[in-house]
Amino acid sequence: MNGTSSVAERITELRDQINDHNYRYYVLDDPQIPDAEYDRLFRELQALEQSHPDLVSPDSPTQRVGATGQTSFEEVVHRVPMLSLDNAFNADELRDFDRRVRERLAAKSEIEYVCEPKLDGLAVSLHYEQGKLTRAATRGDGYAGEDITANIRTIPSVPLKLRGGSYPDLVEVRGEVYMLRGGFEKLNKSLSDRGEKTFVNPRNAAAGSLRQKNPRVTARRPLEICAYSVAVIDDSDLPDNHWGCLQLVRDWGFRINPEMRLAQGASACLEAYEELQAKRDQLPYEIDGIVFKVNRLDYQHRLGFVSRAPRWAIAHKFPAQEEVTVVEDVEFQVGRTGAITPVARLKPVFVGGVTVSNATLHNMDEIDRLGVQIGDTVFIRRAGDVIPQVIKVVRDKRPRSARPIQLPTTCPVCDSDIVQLEGEAVARCSGGLFCAAQRKESIRHYASRKAMDIEGLGEKWIDILVDRDMVRTVADLYRLTTDDLRKLERMGDKSAAKLVNAIQSSNRPPLWRFIYALGIREVGEATAKALASYFGTLENVMAATEEELQAVPDVGPVVAGHICSFFEQEHNKEIIEKLRSQGVVWQSEDISRANRPLAGETWVLTGTLENHTRDQAKERLEALGAKVAGSVSSKTSCVVAGEAAGSKLEKARSLGVQTMDEAEFDNFLSRHTA
Repeated sequence: MNGTSSVAERITELRDQINDHNYRYYVLDDPQIPDAEYDRLFRELQALEQSHPDLVSPDSPTQRVGATGQTSFEEVVHRVPMLSLDNAFNADELRDFDRRVRERLAAKSEIEYVCEPKLDGLAVSLHYEQGKLTRAATRGDGYAGEDITANIRTIPSVPLKLRGGSYPDLVEVRGEVYMLRGGFEKLNKSLSDRGEKTFVNPRNAAAGSLRQKNPRVTARRPLEICAYSVAVIDDSDLPDNHWGCLQLVRDWGFRINPEMRLAQGASACLEAYEELQAKRDQLPYEIDGIVFKVNRLDYQHRLGFVSRAPRWAIAHKFPAQEEVTVVEDVEFQVGRTGAITPVARLKPVFVGGVTVSNATLHNMDEIDRLGVQIGDTVFIRRAGDVIPQVIKVVRDKRPRSARPIQLPTTCPVCDSDIVQLEGEAVARCSGGLFCAAQRKESIRHYASRKAMDIEGLGEKWIDILVDRDMVRTVADLYRLTTDDLRKLERMGDKSAAKLVNAIQSSNRPPLWRFIYALGIREVGEATAKALASYFGTLENVMAATEEELQAVPDVGPVVAGHICSFFEQEHNKEIIEKLRSQGVVWQSEDISRANRPLAGETWVLTGTLENHTRDQAKERLEALGAKVAGSVSSKTSCVVAGEAAGSKLEKARSLGVQTMDEAEFDNFLSRHTA
C-alpha cells in the first residue's frame, strides 16, 4: 500500500513537472531545462505508468495520443455560438465601424480596443470540466461543429489540464489552430518525398491535419494553437474586460499571441494595423488581417449581435491576393433569403491556391461602381475562404464586343417581381413564401423552435419533402398525412404519426410567432413581438403603412419597407390564406395595459427552473410586457433565481434589486394572465 502510494505521488510530481516544462516551452517560449533532461523525466513517467496502468489518467502528458485509433467527427452543438466576424477592407470601413460602436454606446470618449492578429487557421472550442480537457470541436457553421477531441489532444500547446486553481468548474476556451510556415514547408517536403499529395497553404494543411481519422497522424503534424477568447459556461465571474480574460487564459496554460495590444480609438487601431502589416512577412505564421474587439465586456453585451456576427468586433483584412482574368458572362443567382446576386463567369485563373472560375459582383451598385461589362479584363481578389470578387476593371483592354450587365425584372427561378427598396443595394425576389430557391429556407425558418416550433421537422426531412415535391410552400405542411410520410425511407408509422401530430399541434401560435415564422426580411423575434404587441392582429399589421409601422419600437424605415413589400405581394397573401384554410389560427394580442402589467420593466432569469424552460419563462414574462435581459443592473426590476443561481443573484442582492425564487415566481404568474 505504501509502495503504491509513493508511486502515485511520484507520478503526480512528474506530471506536474512535465506540464510546467511544456507550458514554458510551448507557451512562454522560455525552456528551463535541456531536451535531454525533459526526455529523462518523460521516460520515467512512461515507465511508471506502464508498470502501474491503474494509475494512468487521460490528462497525463503521456496520453496526448490515446489508445483509440480512430476519431468519429460526431456533431457537437455549441452551447455558446461561435460567431463569424464582419470585415473591413479599408480605413474608411474601420472608421465607420468605430463610429457605429460609439453611436450605439452614446460614448463621449474614444473606445478601447484589443488588437489581435487574425491567424489564418481553424477556429476551435475546447471544453474543460474541473480543469480537465473533456471535449474539443471545430467551429462548423457557428452553431454546431465536429468533435475533434482525440486530435486536439495531440497538439503540444493544448493544455490537457488547466494550470493554477482559479478556473471555473465548467469553461470553454476558444482558439485558432494553425501551422507555422517552417513546419508547413517541412511537412510538404516530407509528403512530396513519399509521393503523397501536398497541401496548398498552411491553413489547408492545419484543417486537413485536424480531420485525420487517426490521431497518431495528427500528432506528427506541426500544429499550434493560440487562444483568443473564453466563454464561461457556468455562473463564474470573469474579468470585466477582454484583455483581462486573455491574461487569465494565459495563466491557465494557453499561448496567446504576443503581437496583441491595446488601442484607444480608431486612429490607434489603424496604426496597429499598419505596423502589423509591415511585419506580416517576417512573422513565422500566416495572418490575413487584424481583429479589433471592444475591450469592455459590458460594452460588448450592450452592443450585442447582428445576424451571425457581433457588433463589437471586426476583422480588418490585409490586401488579398490578386490576379487578372476575363469576364466571359454574368448570371444572376437567387439566395436562400431571396437576395439576387450577380456572379461573373470567368476565364479560369489560379489565385490564392485554387483555380477560380466564378466571382461575386455583389449587387448592381457594385457593378455600376466598377463599371464592369461582359468581356472586360478584370482584377479579382481571393482572401482565404472568402468568395472571390471582382475588384477592378482594366478599361484599356475592353473589347468592342463588350456589353453592359442588366438586372432582370423578374426572378430567374420563380418569375416573381424583383424588388429593390430605396436606399438598399441588394435586390431581392419578392416570392419569399413561394420561390423555389427560397423554399427550403422558408420552411426551415417557419418550423424552427422560435417560430412555429415543429418538433422533428429538421433540415433532413425538409430536404426530402421539397426534393420529392411533396411540399412547395409552408401551407403544404398541413396537408401531409401519415400515409404520405410513411412511404418515405426510414420513416416508420410511429415517426410519421409523430411528425404529423407535431405539425398539426403548431396550428394555434401566438401572433408574434406567426409573424416571425413568415420570414419577413429583418423581422426577428424581438421585432415580431413588438409588431404583435403594437397592432394586436395580423390584419392590422398587413394594412399598416410604412409611417404607421415606424411608430413601433425597433422598426425603422428599412424594416418598414420590407414589411410593406412582403404584404404587397399577392403570392405571399395567398399562402397566408392557404394556411388559414388549413386550420392555422394565430392568436390575436390583447394590447390593453391591464394585460401587460410589466410594461417598461426589465427582468432577469438565472439558475435552473424546475417547472419552466428558460424560453418558456422568458415568453411568459414578455407576454406580460416585460423585457428579459441577460445581466443585472440597478435598472433591473426583478431577478428570478432558480437552483444554483450564482453571481447574478448576488449582484441583485447587493444592488437591492427585488428577487423571487421559483415558488414565488409561479405564484406571481398564477395571479396574472397574459
